[in-house]
Amino acid sequence: MTARKIQKWLESIIKVKRIQEALENALINDSKMRYELYEYELEEHLDYWKSSMIMDKDDFVFAVTVRRNDVTMALDIAMLLIEKSEEAYINESARERLKELWKNAYSNNIKMLAPQFAKQINSGEIAFTGVKTSDTFKA
Repeated sequence: MTARKIQKWLESIIKVKRIQEALENALINDSKMRYELYEYELEEHLDYWKSSMIMDKDDFVFAVTVRRNDVTMALDIAMLLIEKSEEAYINESARERLKELWKNAYSNNIKMLAPQFAKQINSGEIAFTGVKTSDTFKA
């Protein structure tokens, strides 16, 4: 592997780690999310994700995205959560609703999902997942 390839590989690892930290900061430590980023990246997919949720028989779906703010150079976060009722929650309200749905498992679930979400986001995708719940796990 050439020095240039190694440098690019290391830069990618560092970028994924920064995205993961930004996700955890927003989702676990309750940092502010950007409504404008929701409008720019997530809003247009709302109907598609509702259809996907219905087809897959998910109880709810959620998506997160991270983008570098061109002005502040900080990483901005946006989130969308859609329930079976098709009610949609955006950013902080989505985070709070997910905390209610996952109760005591919330932090552990986010820590488990954040590395994979960061890799997806780094590759240019929006991190999206459908969730099926069981009465056994709702208690």
